[in-house]
Amino acid sequence: MNLPPLPAGHAEPMSPAARRALGAGMLAAHVAVGWALLQLEPVRQAVGEVIPITVDFIAPPAPVPAPPPPPVPRVQIKPAPTPKPVITSAPTPAPQPPVFVAPPAPPAPAPPAPVEAAPAPPAPPAPPAAPPQPKTISISAVQYLTPPVLNYPPAARRAGESGRVNVRVLVDAQGLPQQMQIARSSGFPRLDEAALATVRATRFKPYMENGQPHAFWVLMPLIFELEE
Repeated sequence: MNLPPLPAGHAEPMSPAARRALGAGMLAAHVAVGWALLQLEPVRQAVGEVIPITVDFIAPPAPVPAPPPPPVPRVQIKPAPTPKPVITSAPTPAPQPPVFVAPPAPPAPAPPAPVEAAPAPPAPPAPPAAPPQPKTISISAVQYLTPPVLNYPPAARRAGESGRVNVRVLVDAQGLPQQMQIARSSGFPRLDEAALATVRATRFKPYMENGQPHAFWVLMPLIFELEE
């Protein structure tokens, strides 16, 4: 049995629900056709004639078309605004500092009349030259006006004291002893004092050099000895 072709419809594909509905309808049509064939033979025998059966297949309802998608809004791209030219104002010049004009210098005063300086006082006379330091001469170069005379102290003689005393003496230009120093002691104070007294009583001739008298130092040895 040939099925009439399905009416040409939209070329859009059917949805799964429509396919199931169509399959169910075709299955029901086949079952109906099979049942009709089974009933056809008894009817032919009873009636003796063939009654054509017309089967109309009801096409499944057309699927409801999906609503069209909303139109995509067109985005109008506005052209970028043209930047306004930046007007740069010229910098304001800094105020110039006031120029100070110095007044003319006053005329220089007339120089004062020169003052005569007082005459400088006369320079003081130069101090006299210091006398030369006294020389030290040997005892052999000494001459006496009054030669030295030893006086042995009686107490020292009784005590048996003896010894040698060296006296260093400064004689001035007039031949007088001025300073005396014990350069070597005898070890007995009585003998040392007797030696100083002997030098103090001595008178010397002035020491002459280039016709001029000069002071001098001399070392005088004085010996105290006991007689046997």
